[in-house]
Amino acid sequence: MKKIKKGASTLYLALIFLFLYAPILVLIVLSFNNSMSRTVWGGFTIQWYLNLPSNDTIMDALFTTIKITLSSSILATVLGTSAAIGINRMKKRHAAIMLGATNIPLLNADIVTGISLMLLFTRFSSLGEFSVVLAHIAFSVPYVIFNVLPKLQSMSDACFEAAMDLGATPWYAFYKVIWPEIFPGVLSGFLMAFTMSLDDFTITYFTKGAGVNTLSTMLYTELRKGIQPELYALSTLLFLLAFIMLIATNFKGSKKEVSARR
Repeated sequence: MKKIKKGASTLYLALIFLFLYAPILVLIVLSFNNSMSRTVWGGFTIQWYLNLPSNDTIMDALFTTIKITLSSSILATVLGTSAAIGINRMKKRHAAIMLGATNIPLLNADIVTGISLMLLFTRFSSLGEFSVVLAHIAFSVPYVIFNVLPKLQSMSDACFEAAMDLGATPWYAFYKVIWPEIFPGVLSGFLMAFTMSLDDFTITYFTKGAGVNTLSTMLYTELRKGIQPELYALSTLLFLLAFIMLIATNFKGSKKEVSARR
């Protein structure tokens, strides 16, 4: 009976991993397929990777995406970290109200958020890259808050107050006492904001305006014409970038935990 349960658990786990990662594996394989067909293997090639720099549509969308994603995730990290520090200093009742308000963008449907922001932006100015950056900041800040706040709540105020008593300025005490403790949460929040911004389509579609295309909206447009093999190569590179960032973050966190135990 135990063997049957163990076998069923293993099979269930294998099916879950297959469901999650099979599409990514197919994408990676197709990026090396020397054929325009998605069903016929034409041999191994790296031609689609070499063609990426010469594809103006993809490169323009890539540079626009990098600009929007980096600027929005950095600003969201600064705002989210500041907000988390402020919430941590509030009374419980006020903090609960602020956390409830922070949850709204996470629970709200993307299409509702996108339309709402579009109406807001068009009321005061035209749509463009700047409006997309503001929209991405709006939905990224909560992710940063919920990554940084637990780090702050697990800390004791005694060390910060001791540093102040010894003559340190508030900024110096923050840099030496609080920042090292919350940095893993800040980094996790930044990576999550970066990933959410990179992946977003719905909100970007409603707030981008004419002439602005990110990778997600460009892919939507190109699907009508038929998928280009270069898109497989680009998607594979983006996946590898995210994977490397995840490994680096986990390695840094594990190394810090080992050092703390010693």
